This record gives sequence, structure tokens and C-alpha cells, in this order.
Amino acid sequence: MNIKTTMRFPTKNILSAIGFRSSVLTADSRKPIAALAFSCLFSTMLVMPSQVSAQTKMTPAKIDALKTELTKEIDKQQKFTQEMVDMVFSFGELGFQEVETSKYLTDILQKNGFVIEQGISGVPTAWTAKWGSGKPIIAVGSDIDCIPKASQKPGVSYHDPIIEGAPGHGEGHNSGQPLNITAVLALKKIMEREKIPGTIMLWPGVAEEQLGTKAYYVRDGYFKDVDACIFTHVANNMSVSYGDAGNNGMVSALFSFEGQASHAGAAPWRGKSALDAVELTNIAWNYHREHMETTQRSHYVIKDGGDQPNVVPSKASVWYYFRERTYPKIMQMYKDGIKIAEGAAQMTDTKMTYEVLGSAWPGHFNQPMAEAMYENIKAVGLPKWTEADQTLAKAAQKEMGNPEGATVESNGLATTLSPLAKPTATSSSGGGGSDDIADISWNLPTIVLRYPANIPGLPGHHWANAIAMATPIAHKGVTAGAKVEAMTLLDLFVKPEVIKNAKTYFTDVQTKDVKYTPIISKTDKPAIHLNEKIMQEFRPEMKKYYYDPAKYPTYLEQLGIKYPTLRDTKTEGTGK
Repeated sequence: MNIKTTMRFPTKNILSAIGFRSSVLTADSRKPIAALAFSCLFSTMLVMPSQVSAQTKMTPAKIDALKTELTKEIDKQQKFTQEMVDMVFSFGELGFQEVETSKYLTDILQKNGFVIEQGISGVPTAWTAKWGSGKPIIAVGSDIDCIPKASQKPGVSYHDPIIEGAPGHGEGHNSGQPLNITAVLALKKIMEREKIPGTIMLWPGVAEEQLGTKAYYVRDGYFKDVDACIFTHVANNMSVSYGDAGNNGMVSALFSFEGQASHAGAAPWRGKSALDAVELTNIAWNYHREHMETTQRSHYVIKDGGDQPNVVPSKASVWYYFRERTYPKIMQMYKDGIKIAEGAAQMTDTKMTYEVLGSAWPGHFNQPMAEAMYENIKAVGLPKWTEADQTLAKAAQKEMGNPEGATVESNGLATTLSPLAKPTATSSSGGGGSDDIADISWNLPTIVLRYPANIPGLPGHHWANAIAMATPIAHKGVTAGAKVEAMTLLDLFVKPEVIKNAKTYFTDVQTKDVKYTPIISKTDKPAIHLNEKIMQEFRPEMKKYYYDPAKYPTYLEQLGIKYPTLRDTKTEGTGK
């Protein structure tokens, strides 16, 4: 290599590169210093390739040894994992109100050397936690909110709320971040010792049940420089998928009407009923369903129907979820909803306004990352369930009306791994639920690890889905999931080809023909007011039941619950 002809660095630039301010040097003094600077800079350039190549030369045997070490470390942390799962379960906070949950989790991460940024995207309970330096940057996320009216004593197979009417973890979002924290803290030790470069960024899915934040995180640039994302979600088996996930995207919208109050008995003709407008909107939409494709899902609740019957309601509102399989169809549903609401306002001579409360794209996940993760899933396998675990699962399934022995959903906990889930054709999908992790998946390579912390065959978004979520079932499932995640994260940090292939798939397959268009606008803001009144009502009583690991080994023991408690033994250990 001819340095003179192929690498020409002006003296001033060389000095700047190593931090000298050339303006304070004379012309004569620049020459020897510049020569020294050039020598330092050239030496650095020679060293850099060897440092990069060192990361790519980690042998398969070395990687396997590190993965074995990770699993052993995670096993050692089972008590720590259990405490996190139980603690977040006891908080039971609804979307946008996850105050205790976020404080608890970020305190743990901060004590372990992570740098916390609070209040991202204008959401008080949202945050990022970063550790490490340089590339690759890997994001690790999971949801943290719970379900209204899903309070339930863990380990009890029938309906037995901790607090009647209170929210609770009736989906199991109390388990994902404990899994992530367990995994990354185990990996962090190895990265420090082995000097593995890279950055880990943890983040929470706030208000996932409202699809309320992830599109804002993307819009506001929190994933701009991230190379890949692993998301975790509670399930009843260990699995991962790639391609079209077969679920629906969604718009969450609130339609508000304003009319004129009057005495409903003495002068109803002087009133303009906002409630009439809401009811006409709903009637029209229900007629509209007949002419919609079978993949659509649409549902609503009346948030405000007036104050009392003898006053014509001057204000009323209805909250809609519009779900479909593709972005154009989602937006068409939303536009149809606006037209119908406008028509209802005209019929009732009321004023109508609308706002987006949340959104999600249909999911699409990364094939190379999913294939790498599935190898780790096969290596870890499913937890070893005890007779008590299986007894609780079968009792809960029976309680929910599942015919015993007829299906997998009535035979207790999973004992056979799910296969690697392949893409679902849009034309063959019947539609279904939504998750705003999809917005992230359309902006960078992303996969979702589903881990076996819950019971098959339950309704979902229901108190029954909280039965297992602070029991050995959840604790074992989270520990197993943490092993898979930690091993996959290691692959991403020490096998550059995995991220390279993931990015190729993202560019050449996933986004080749479909480009992400945000559903939210540049001026939309997260609906951080949602669920505030509900939590204000129940939080004072719920605080009495927060888990205290200093006094009780498990939340089951704190509540005085015998594991498992079945309907036939209702008088034993129910905590009453």
C-alpha cells in the first residue's frame, strides 16, 4: 500500500483527529506534531480491523460454553426472578398508570448500572434503560399494564378476587420485564468479562391494552439507531414466529358528541341528545358490519352516556377499536367510522369531534432472528411441571368450561414444544387481536419470544388468566424464557451474520413492497389520561396487598394461599 499516494491527510485534519487545536500552534511546530499524529492515527486504523475480527472469530465451542454459563447463572437467579414476577403482579396497574411498576423496575436497572431516561414520548410511566457502548444496539421490551376487573388470587382455580372489581394481571404482563431483566443481567456479566461490545436498551410497553405508546416511540426516534429488537410476551408454550403473524392492525378512536341539555320530562323538545348520536353511530356501524370482510374486528364501549335519565345528555362519547389485516383496510374502516359519526351528528343536530387514542400495524417478524432463537428454544425446552402445576391448570380449564381430555386446551400445561411458526397468508387469516409491537417490527428487525408462563385454553383478558401469574407456573416459565432470550442476545452480539441476515430480510423481503406509514399523526399525543380515575379509586386498597419479599418468600404465602387451591377444597387456604 502506497501511503503517500492513497492516504492524504491535511495537517490540520490530522491534528483535529487526535484532539489538538492547531490554531494555537506555529507553522514550524505543526510538522513534527503532525508526523506523530499521523503515526498514531495510522496505528489506530491498523488495530481497528483486528478488534472487529476478534468478535467474529468466537468459536462455536466458546459460544456454547457461554450459553451454558448463561443458563446456570439464570438458574441461580430464580429467587430474584420470582420476586420480580410476584411484585409486579401485586401492583396490578392499568395502562398509562403503571407508576409503581415502572419505579420498581427502573430502580433495579439503575442499581445494576443502566442509565435511565424517564418519561419518553411524553408518557410519565415510559422509559428506556441503556447499558454498554457501541454497536450493535439491541432493544429488549415487554408490556407492563394489566386488565380492568381482573383481580384474582393466584393459585386459586375459581374466581376469588383479591379486591372485588379491581384491575389485575389477567393477561400476564407482570412477567415479561422480569424475564428481560433476568436475561440481560446474566448477559451483562459475560459481556463485561469477555469485553463484548454493544448496547442493550430495555423499554416497556406502556398501555399495550390501549395500543397506546409504541407508535409514539417510533415516531419520536427512540428506535432510530437500534439494530434489532427482541420482545417478550406471555403465552402457554415456548415459541417464536416469522413473517406475517396473522393478526390485525388497529385504530383506537374516541367519538365525542356535544348537544344541549333540557328537562327530559318537562321540555325534551328543547334538548339535543348527545346520547342519541352515540346510539345512532352504533346502530349504523352494526348494520355496516354486514357488508364488511370477515377479517375485520370492531367493538366499542360507551364511555359517557349522560348523567341521569331526567336530563337530556348534552355530552356523550363512544370508544371504538377498528381492526383489519392491512394498513389500507384499517384506514378505510376508520374513515367509515368517521363518516357514520358525522351522519349521526347531523341527524341529532349535535357537534362531533374525534381523536386517536392508540394504533397498531399488523405484525411481521424477522426470519433469520426467529430461526436463531428457535435453535435456543430447542436447547432450553419447556419447564418441568409438577403434579401441583398440572392440577391447577386442569382445574382452571375445567372452571372455564373446557371439556376434559378433548383438546390441548383442557389437558393441563404444555409438555411438547411448539414448532417454529411460519407466515400466515393474509387471504387465509381470519383476523384477530392486535399488538403495537408491530409498529416497531416495521421499522427494524424484530421478533417476539412467547414463553410458557400461563395456562392453555383460557379466555384471555379475563380474571382466569391471572390464576397462574404469581405461581410456580409463571416463575418456571419466566426462567426458561430468560434463558432463551439471553442465549439469543448473545448470538446477536457475537455472530455478526445474524444481524446482517436480519437486515437483509427486513430490506429485501419484509419492506420490499410494503412501506410503513404511521397511523398516528405528527401532532397526536399519547392518551395518558386513560385509566386515571379507575386507579385513583382502587390504588389505596390495592396498596395493602403489595408484595413484601422481606417478610414472605412468595406472594402466595403472603396471601395465605395453599397451592393449588381447588373448588373442591374451597375452604382451605383461600386467604379469607
